[in-house]
Amino acid sequence: MERFDTLSSVAVPLLRDNVDTDAIIPSREMTSVAKTGLADGLFAGWRYRTLGGRDPDPAFVLNDPAFAGATILLGGANFGCGSSREHAAWALAEYGFRAIIAASFNPIFRGNCVRNGIVPVALDAAALAAAPQPLTIDLAAQTVTDAAGTAHGFAIDAEAKAMLLGGLDAIDLTLRDRPAIDAFRTADRLLRPWIYL
Repeated sequence: MERFDTLSSVAVPLLRDNVDTDAIIPSREMTSVAKTGLADGLFAGWRYRTLGGRDPDPAFVLNDPAFAGATILLGGANFGCGSSREHAAWALAEYGFRAIIAASFNPIFRGNCVRNGIVPVALDAAALAAAPQPLTIDLAAQTVTDAAGTAHGFAIDAEAKAMLLGGLDAIDLTLRDRPAIDAFRTADRLLRPWIYL
């Protein structure tokens, strides 16, 4: 997983509440179990004029040239609700989003974001949409700063922060404790040799 330190980008305002994972990546767009090939299906039901088509709807914010290459997405409350499909985080990451700022997140979706290198920032995205762009996210300082220099602090749990700052997946995070794990196994092998065949 790619490390996350700081990120500066214009933010895409998709200020809708209760954006579910089926809106993020409709099930018809999930044709494999791979983490790739999903970016074209991101928000497909809103992005394109016809169901299953690829003719961009100019009214949808991702099709606005002003937001081309943006890596921050602004959302409403309860972002990522619905099913627990990790494909939603995969599609967002493949499209290029590294952070999502929303009033709140579905807990499973928030975890999927962290495991896929996307920082879930719980803040009032509507206020930030009106702030001078670009926005800068500093994960170590846990701040989002607008172009005028106004900083907004946000909370993130220590494990998620460590994973994102270090570019670590859950296994990598566990392996940071390898010396303690090895010491336990060595001592346990002496106490209970019969379980180590």
